[in-house]
Amino acid sequence: MGRRNVGARLDTALGWGAAPGPVAFAARVLLYLVLVAVFAGPLIALLVSAFTPVTDPTRLTLIPRGLTLDNFAAAVDRDVLTYLANSFIVVGGGLLLQILVSVSAAYALARKRFPGMQLVLLLILSTLMLPEEILAIPLSLVLADVPVLHVNLIGTLAGMIIPVGAWAFSILVMTEFMKEIPVELEEAARLDGAGDLRIFWSVVLPLCRPALGVIGIFGFTMIWDQYMLPLLVADDAAKFTLPLALRTLRSDDQVGLGVLLAAALLALLPSVLAFLAMQRQFMRGLTSGAIKG
Repeated sequence: MGRRNVGARLDTALGWGAAPGPVAFAARVLLYLVLVAVFAGPLIALLVSAFTPVTDPTRLTLIPRGLTLDNFAAAVDRDVLTYLANSFIVVGGGLLLQILVSVSAAYALARKRFPGMQLVLLLILSTLMLPEEILAIPLSLVLADVPVLHVNLIGTLAGMIIPVGAWAFSILVMTEFMKEIPVELEEAARLDGAGDLRIFWSVVLPLCRPALGVIGIFGFTMIWDQYMLPLLVADDAAKFTLPLALRTLRSDDQVGLGVLLAAALLALLPSVLAFLAMQRQFMRGLTSGAIKG
């Protein structure tokens, strides 16, 4: 009986699921409306205002009136499509490189034993504690003269791709996930004559799809939202990514708020679409640790 009461109280976050009567129903409806207004209100205002002529920058509307594509046409005239293409190139190359580095490093850390492995893990973890502002000057010096190769990557899209190719978060997530894969599967494949590369590609990697979904979404968002790195690398407007271009559009007095909102909507949509495309693997990756535990 006690367990049943506890379950009833946990039907909702506030324990109102089992509360009868119109007062409890009205309270739930009011709470839901407040949550929708807080979380969805700004997004709805952005979506509607991007397709609506905005005359007063202090007032945005939630009701569509006089829908038009003039804001997007003006954004295209401001080379927003060029900035959008630069962002896609950077996020595509950076995410592919990041996944390759993450799965390779994670397999070595999860399955191989070598001297100083704990130190390597500690160094990887420590990079998460350094803010971008501290790394800005050293990173700009390295990109201006890449060690050994002596190549200047300032002013190139490659200078925005290579630094995001290794991310400690992705490496640690993949490492912990690979540790949960039974070693017996690899031993069976090795008895069949498979080498390390074949085991990694045919046995380990297919089992890591949930984790790949997690690092894929987080990696996409991290690279897409980069502001400091493009600011350091881009030496002219033709190399701007969309987040950096929004700053330029915001500071231009000749650009209306509607144009800025249209560009902001274009900057928001890829992250939403990426999550919708990989949400199944993302949810499986988040819940797999809890199920195993």
